[in-house]
Amino acid sequence: MPERKVCNMAGESVGTINLADNVFAADINGAVLHAAVKQYLGNQRQGTQSTLTRTEVSGGGKKPWRQKGTGRARQGSTRAPQWTHGGVALGPKPRLYKTKMNKKVKAIAMTSALSSKVADGDFIVVDKIETAEYKTKTMVKMLSALEAKKKVLVVLAEKDEKVQGSFANIPGVKVALTNTINVYDILNCDSFIVAKAAAEKIEEVYA
Repeated sequence: MPERKVCNMAGESVGTINLADNVFAADINGAVLHAAVKQYLGNQRQGTQSTLTRTEVSGGGKKPWRQKGTGRARQGSTRAPQWTHGGVALGPKPRLYKTKMNKKVKAIAMTSALSSKVADGDFIVVDKIETAEYKTKTMVKMLSALEAKKKVLVVLAEKDEKVQGSFANIPGVKVALTNTINVYDILNCDSFIVAKAAAEKIEEVYA
Protein backbone atom coordinates (compact mmCIF):
# COMPACT_ATOMS: atom_id res chain seq x y z
CA MET A 1 0.00 0.00 0.00
CA PRO A 2 1.82 3.16 -1.19
CA GLU A 3 2.04 5.97 1.33
CA ARG A 4 2.18 9.57 0.13
CA LYS A 5 2.71 12.70 2.14
CA VAL A 6 -0.11 15.23 2.24
CA CYS A 7 0.85 18.88 1.78
CA ASN A 8 -1.00 22.10 2.37
CA MET A 9 -1.18 24.91 -0.17
CA ALA A 10 2.07 26.34 1.19
CA GLY A 11 3.90 23.13 0.31
CA GLU A 12 4.33 22.04 3.94
CA SER A 13 3.79 18.41 4.94
CA VAL A 14 0.72 18.02 7.15
CA GLY A 15 0.38 14.23 7.24
CA THR A 16 0.28 11.13 5.08
CA ILE A 17 -2.29 9.14 3.14
CA ASN A 18 -2.33 5.41 2.41
CA LEU A 19 -3.38 4.68 -1.15
CA ALA A 20 -5.04 1.46 -2.31
CA ASP A 21 -2.71 -0.96 -4.09
CA ASN A 22 -5.26 -1.97 -6.72
CA VAL A 23 -5.79 1.68 -7.76
CA PHE A 24 -2.49 3.49 -7.23
CA ALA A 25 0.02 0.61 -7.34
CA ALA A 26 -1.55 -1.62 -10.00
CA ASP A 27 0.29 -3.26 -12.89
CA ILE A 28 0.71 -0.74 -15.70
CA ASN A 29 -0.85 -2.12 -18.89
CA GLY A 30 0.73 -0.26 -21.81
CA ALA A 31 -1.52 -1.76 -24.47
CA VAL A 32 -4.69 -0.71 -22.64
CA LEU A 33 -3.30 2.78 -22.03
CA HIS A 34 -2.58 3.13 -25.75
CA ALA A 35 -6.11 2.00 -26.63
CA ALA A 36 -7.64 4.44 -24.12
CA VAL A 37 -5.64 7.41 -25.43
CA LYS A 38 -6.45 6.48 -29.02
CA GLN A 39 -10.16 6.26 -28.16
CA TYR A 40 -10.12 9.62 -26.35
CA LEU A 41 -8.39 11.45 -29.19
CA GLY A 42 -10.66 9.81 -31.76
CA ASN A 43 -13.74 10.88 -29.82
CA GLN A 44 -12.52 14.49 -29.85
CA ARG A 45 -12.50 14.58 -33.66
CA GLN A 46 -15.46 16.24 -35.33
CA GLY A 47 -15.10 14.29 -38.56
CA THR A 48 -16.66 17.13 -40.59
CA GLN A 49 -13.89 17.46 -43.19
CA SER A 50 -15.22 17.16 -46.74
CA THR A 51 -13.98 17.54 -50.32
CA LEU A 52 -15.97 17.79 -53.55
CA THR A 53 -15.92 14.86 -55.94
CA ARG A 54 -16.23 15.32 -59.71
CA THR A 55 -20.00 14.94 -59.47
CA GLU A 56 -20.24 17.75 -56.89
CA VAL A 57 -18.05 20.39 -58.57
CA SER A 58 -20.10 22.87 -60.59
CA GLY A 59 -19.62 22.99 -64.36
CA GLY A 60 -17.95 20.47 -66.61
CA GLY A 61 -21.11 19.40 -68.38
CA LYS A 62 -19.72 19.89 -71.87
CA LYS A 63 -17.18 17.46 -73.34
CA PRO A 64 -13.91 19.47 -73.80
CA TRP A 65 -13.25 18.16 -77.33
CA ARG A 66 -14.44 15.39 -79.60
CA GLN A 67 -13.55 11.83 -78.74
CA LYS A 68 -11.32 11.00 -81.69
CA GLY A 69 -9.16 12.74 -84.23
CA THR A 70 -7.55 15.52 -82.20
CA GLY A 71 -4.40 13.62 -81.20
CA ARG A 72 -5.06 14.42 -77.56
CA ALA A 73 -6.14 12.08 -74.80
CA ARG A 74 -9.88 11.54 -74.62
CA GLN A 75 -11.63 13.65 -72.01
CA GLY A 76 -15.24 13.58 -70.86
CA SER A 77 -15.34 16.52 -68.44
CA THR A 78 -13.21 19.44 -67.26
CA ARG A 79 -14.17 18.54 -63.68
CA ALA A 80 -12.32 15.21 -63.63
CA PRO A 81 -9.59 14.98 -60.92
CA GLN A 82 -6.66 15.53 -63.34
CA TRP A 83 -8.03 18.94 -64.37
CA THR A 84 -7.44 22.24 -62.59
CA HIS A 85 -10.61 23.11 -60.70
CA GLY A 86 -11.67 19.48 -61.00
CA GLY A 87 -13.04 17.28 -58.25
CA VAL A 88 -10.91 15.44 -55.67
CA ALA A 89 -10.36 11.72 -56.07
CA LEU A 90 -10.65 9.64 -52.87
CA GLY A 91 -10.74 12.76 -50.68
CA PRO A 92 -12.04 12.87 -47.10
CA LYS A 93 -15.75 12.83 -46.44
CA PRO A 94 -17.68 13.35 -43.17
CA ARG A 95 -17.35 10.32 -40.91
CA LEU A 96 -17.61 9.35 -37.25
CA TYR A 97 -14.36 8.58 -35.41
CA LYS A 98 -16.01 7.63 -32.12
CA THR A 99 -15.26 4.20 -30.67
CA LYS A 100 -16.43 2.39 -27.55
CA MET A 101 -14.45 0.72 -24.79
CA ASN A 102 -15.52 -1.94 -22.32
CA LYS A 103 -16.10 -0.62 -18.75
CA LYS A 104 -13.63 -3.09 -17.24
CA VAL A 105 -10.96 -2.13 -19.77
CA LYS A 106 -11.60 1.56 -19.00
CA ALA A 107 -11.05 0.85 -15.31
CA ILE A 108 -7.77 -0.96 -16.05
CA ALA A 109 -6.63 2.01 -18.15
CA MET A 110 -7.48 4.46 -15.36
CA THR A 111 -5.70 2.48 -12.62
CA SER A 112 -2.69 2.03 -14.93
CA ALA A 113 -2.53 5.79 -15.56
CA LEU A 114 -2.87 6.65 -11.85
CA SER A 115 -0.28 4.04 -10.88
CA SER A 116 2.19 5.39 -13.45
CA LYS A 117 1.97 8.88 -11.90
CA VAL A 118 2.53 7.49 -8.41
CA ALA A 119 5.46 5.39 -9.64
CA ASP A 120 7.05 8.38 -11.39
CA GLY A 121 6.71 10.57 -8.28
CA ASP A 122 4.44 13.06 -10.06
CA PHE A 123 1.45 12.40 -7.78
CA ILE A 124 0.95 15.26 -5.27
CA VAL A 125 -1.76 15.19 -2.58
CA VAL A 126 -2.98 18.47 -1.07
CA ASP A 127 -5.16 18.50 2.04
CA LYS A 128 -7.44 21.29 0.74
CA ILE A 129 -7.42 23.44 -2.38
CA GLU A 130 -9.50 26.49 -1.63
CA THR A 131 -9.62 30.26 -1.96
CA ALA A 132 -11.91 32.94 -0.55
CA GLU A 133 -11.85 34.97 -3.78
CA TYR A 134 -10.92 34.73 -7.43
CA LYS A 135 -7.14 35.11 -7.16
CA THR A 136 -4.74 33.71 -9.73
CA LYS A 137 -1.76 34.77 -7.61
CA THR A 138 -2.86 32.41 -4.80
CA MET A 139 -2.83 29.41 -7.13
CA VAL A 140 0.47 30.42 -8.74
CA LYS A 141 2.03 30.51 -5.25
CA MET A 142 0.59 27.08 -4.48
CA LEU A 143 2.02 25.56 -7.68
CA SER A 144 5.39 27.12 -6.93
CA ALA A 145 5.37 25.83 -3.33
CA LEU A 146 4.49 22.31 -4.54
CA GLU A 147 7.25 22.51 -7.20
CA ALA A 148 4.77 21.68 -9.94
CA LYS A 149 6.17 21.14 -13.42
CA LYS A 150 5.14 22.69 -16.74
CA LYS A 151 1.88 20.81 -17.42
CA VAL A 152 -0.36 20.40 -14.39
CA LEU A 153 -3.63 18.55 -13.85
CA VAL A 154 -5.49 19.62 -10.70
CA VAL A 155 -8.30 17.33 -9.52
CA LEU A 156 -11.01 18.54 -7.13
CA ALA A 157 -13.58 16.45 -5.27
CA GLU A 158 -16.41 18.81 -6.17
CA LYS A 159 -17.05 21.92 -8.23
CA ASP A 160 -15.56 25.13 -6.83
CA GLU A 161 -16.00 28.09 -9.16
CA LYS A 162 -13.52 30.32 -7.31
CA VAL A 163 -10.76 27.71 -7.40
CA GLN A 164 -11.45 26.79 -11.02
CA GLY A 165 -11.64 30.45 -12.01
CA SER A 166 -8.36 31.22 -10.23
CA PHE A 167 -6.58 28.50 -12.22
CA ALA A 168 -8.15 29.53 -15.53
CA ASN A 169 -5.51 32.09 -16.55
CA ILE A 170 -2.47 29.96 -15.71
CA PRO A 171 -0.87 28.44 -18.86
CA GLY A 172 -0.47 24.67 -18.85
CA VAL A 173 -2.89 24.09 -15.95
CA LYS A 174 -6.09 22.11 -16.35
CA VAL A 175 -8.67 21.60 -13.59
CA ALA A 176 -10.93 18.53 -13.50
CA LEU A 177 -13.35 16.86 -11.12
CA THR A 178 -13.14 13.23 -10.03
CA ASN A 179 -15.97 12.33 -12.43
CA THR A 180 -14.39 14.11 -15.42
CA ILE A 181 -10.76 12.95 -15.31
CA ASN A 182 -9.58 10.81 -18.19
CA VAL A 183 -6.54 8.71 -19.04
CA TYR A 184 -5.22 11.12 -21.68
CA ASP A 185 -5.13 14.13 -19.33
CA ILE A 186 -3.45 12.09 -16.59
CA LEU A 187 -0.71 10.82 -18.90
CA ASN A 188 -0.32 14.20 -20.62
CA CYS A 189 0.41 16.15 -17.41
CA ASP A 190 3.83 16.49 -15.78
CA SER A 191 2.40 17.02 -12.29
CA PHE A 192 -0.81 15.42 -11.02
CA ILE A 193 -2.12 17.48 -8.08
CA VAL A 194 -5.14 16.02 -6.32
CA ALA A 195 -7.08 17.20 -3.29
CA LYS A 196 -7.16 14.64 -0.47
CA ALA A 197 -10.95 14.32 -0.69
CA ALA A 198 -10.67 13.75 -4.43
CA ALA A 199 -8.05 11.03 -3.95
CA GLU A 200 -10.37 9.25 -1.51
CA LYS A 201 -13.27 9.54 -3.94
CA ILE A 202 -11.17 8.13 -6.82
CA GLU A 203 -10.23 5.23 -4.57
CA GLU A 204 -13.88 4.55 -3.78
CA VAL A 205 -14.80 4.40 -7.46
CA TYR A 206 -11.96 2.21 -8.75
CA ALA A 207 -10.99 0.11 -5.72
